[in-house]
Amino acid sequence: MTVHPRSFETSSNARDRDAASVKMELPKSNRDTPARAAADAEASDEKDANETRKASGRRWFRPTLFALVPVALAGGVYIYATGGRFMSTDDAYVNARQVGISTDVAGIVADVDVTNNLHVRAGQILYRFDPKQFQIAVDNANGNLANIALTLQSMKADYSQMLAESAAQQSQVELDQANYNRDSALLNFGAIAKAAVDQAQFTLATDQSKLTAFRQQAASELVKLGGNPNKSVQDLPEYQQARAQLGEAQRELDHTIVRAPFSGTVTNVPSIAPGKYLAASTVAFYLVDTDHLWIDATPKETELTHVRAGQKASITVDTYPGQTWHGVVESISPAAAQQFALLPPQNTSGNWVKVVQRVPLRVAVDSRDRNTPPLRAGMSVEVKIDTGHARGLPFL
Repeated sequence: MTVHPRSFETSSNARDRDAASVKMELPKSNRDTPARAAADAEASDEKDANETRKASGRRWFRPTLFALVPVALAGGVYIYATGGRFMSTDDAYVNARQVGISTDVAGIVADVDVTNNLHVRAGQILYRFDPKQFQIAVDNANGNLANIALTLQSMKADYSQMLAESAAQQSQVELDQANYNRDSALLNFGAIAKAAVDQAQFTLATDQSKLTAFRQQAASELVKLGGNPNKSVQDLPEYQQARAQLGEAQRELDHTIVRAPFSGTVTNVPSIAPGKYLAASTVAFYLVDTDHLWIDATPKETELTHVRAGQKASITVDTYPGQTWHGVVESISPAAAQQFALLPPQNTSGNWVKVVQRVPLRVAVDSRDRNTPPLRAGMSVEVKIDTGHARGLPFL
């Protein structure tokens, strides 16, 4: 075997360098040996402790997991079976009575007695018209009523006079009849001229005609007096008509003062001012009943399966987070909302698509607690109704 001198020299040099490096590092390693040994021992103990904890955790993890699975399954079944008792919907809003304040007479606004957003009581004056023209109409109707009363009294007096004249004329006719009879008898004996008999006959006929005229006039007056001359003037038709005209004039005068029909809050009051002319039935402003509120909700028809009137409900308002009101289902509409649409929703074409409808219901709100914040019409709310009917298990 031939050994090259250069290769041997290279290997020898490498061994010499390694030995030199070992000799150089050996003193440093000898100086750090105690501290390094302590650190290595501590790290080894910590590593062993971690591995022990991990092993212990792995040993308990699977049994715990397998034990929790049936518990979670049983809990889920229980929650499902006892759930479905409450029906909730957020398609609900606060509602209240509201009316546009107006009157049935036309006039010029004289005074406005309220300000915007003011709470008023039932019967409180809201605004007034200038009453002059209406007072004139009342005075005119009063005068007409008095005139009618006097006319009817005069008619009753005329009737009594006609009866007296008829009685006097009756006596005259009886006298004429006696004269005619006597003259006719004398004519048979030739004791009187034929002309005298004719005169007596014509006088009798004339007085009979006058008697008939008096009686007809008396009958006509009696009809005007309602067939009863002793009837009170207040009971006669002409007087009642005049009294009705006076009542209408007084009503219009009374309606120049507009009062609140119920307690509530007025709004949009600045739309009128003194001096503005309002035609009859023109809305001046609005009155909202803030003392009696309710909730109008429109849940889906599929959510009303177990909802009945009288069931309790809880109400939360978007404006007041965390605040809850209590109420009762007051009524449920007999028809879905679309039934009252101008155009019927039913489609008889082949492209008809079934859509879940909504049925309105009303929830009465218990607002006796004055510590709760004020509710206002139009606020968005969420209604949760306790139907008292749990979902149950589908296979039972």
